[in-house]
Amino acid sequence: MDLLNTIFFFIVAIFILVTVHEFGHFITARIFGMRVDRFFIGFDFFGIKLWQKKIGETEYGIGAFPVGGYVKIAGMVDESLDTGYTNTPPQAWEFRAKPAWQRLIVLAGGVTMNMVLAAGIFVGITAIVGESRTPLSSPAYVESGSVFESMGVRTGDRLVAVNGRKVAYWEEALAPDQLTAKQLQYTIDRDGRQLTLSAPPDIMTRVNETRSLGIRPIMPPVVDEVLKGEPAAAAGIKPGSLITAIDGKPVTDWGDVVGIISKSAGRKLAITWIHLPVNGTAETIRKTGTSVTTEVVPNASGKIGISLRQTIAPERRKLSPVESVASGLSQTWKASVMTAQGFGKIFSGQEDFRKSVGGPIKIARLANQSAEQGPVSFFYFVAVLSISLAFINILPLPALDGGQFVLNAIEGIIGRELPLGLKLRIQQIGMALMLAMFAYFMVNDLINK
Repeated sequence: MDLLNTIFFFIVAIFILVTVHEFGHFITARIFGMRVDRFFIGFDFFGIKLWQKKIGETEYGIGAFPVGGYVKIAGMVDESLDTGYTNTPPQAWEFRAKPAWQRLIVLAGGVTMNMVLAAGIFVGITAIVGESRTPLSSPAYVESGSVFESMGVRTGDRLVAVNGRKVAYWEEALAPDQLTAKQLQYTIDRDGRQLTLSAPPDIMTRVNETRSLGIRPIMPPVVDEVLKGEPAAAAGIKPGSLITAIDGKPVTDWGDVVGIISKSAGRKLAITWIHLPVNGTAETIRKTGTSVTTEVVPNASGKIGISLRQTIAPERRKLSPVESVASGLSQTWKASVMTAQGFGKIFSGQEDFRKSVGGPIKIARLANQSAEQGPVSFFYFVAVLSISLAFINILPLPALDGGQFVLNAIEGIIGRELPLGLKLRIQQIGMALMLAMFAYFMVNDLINK
């Protein structure tokens, strides 16, 4: 079932992104009077298609291979390498017959629509759910082996500033554009002393390796529910109890509790907990509750039958339509800056290329993981991926929109068309490079699971 979900959400994400991208080329071509012969979502290799229908001059279809799509514009050297039109003079409806500025707009249409999609998603999410922020009043929990632990950040530290600028919320402190900055320093408060700690230049590579930032607000281990007939209920642990120690070792976070219990199946544990007859904060329970130590034996699955009470309450603020648009555009700009900085660090060698990039398999995994967290998370993932797709497409490489853009810009500057043979050869080289890169990313995804 997990594999089916992964494939499904990958197809949904790619369908959205490709449709929007190719529509950008399609609509701008039609605006300038160019004939569009085909508009396909997915590739129809070997003529295998799921659906097709001709409307007017354009054949619309869905190919059987959901890894891309294409728009075939008459008179344009593209992936089809069609040269049949070269035996006749340029026709008014052909790409090659249009002024350079119109051709450039058509080539930029896909990237533009990817950015519009991202902005629309960010604006929509903000308008529907508002802004959710978690105050930095909660101290940090730092996972063992994480990049933040290697920087010197410890559980219990409080984040104060990033690169010298004070921050008030966790979302600000861990914003993606912060993590991709050229230099990154965190100012923390530790027992009343302020320390400044520097992040390594390859922080994103390390995050990709562990698939986690390794830092979050502490979640006090307050029990929300105790299942009947399970070890915790038999030991007398009640809802609202705060677990303070296991086998005499203090615990402050729910992650510590889960980690110890899950590794102790069938082994007797001495769990110390404090309980109040009424609901209270972890601090209240700790200060005024009565401490009890009981022996609990986790079952064969490493569980004792308790669930976590959510004690971190994010602030949620509904925004007006104007504020939603402003916030969505700001998020789009920050995500674009983050993407540009990320590419810069990869190309400059600061980040490990193999561990920082991903192909179809990695995208499919991330699509499924984001979908499991809910529709907001999934569409946020699609928005970020749309921006990444835009940046990849503007790279001046043959067969990409950026490469076509450069060739047509040169033609506009010199005032004549480049030799067809040269353009075909460039396109062939570009396609060969793209296929090689596709194969590389597939293998890389399998190696770096």
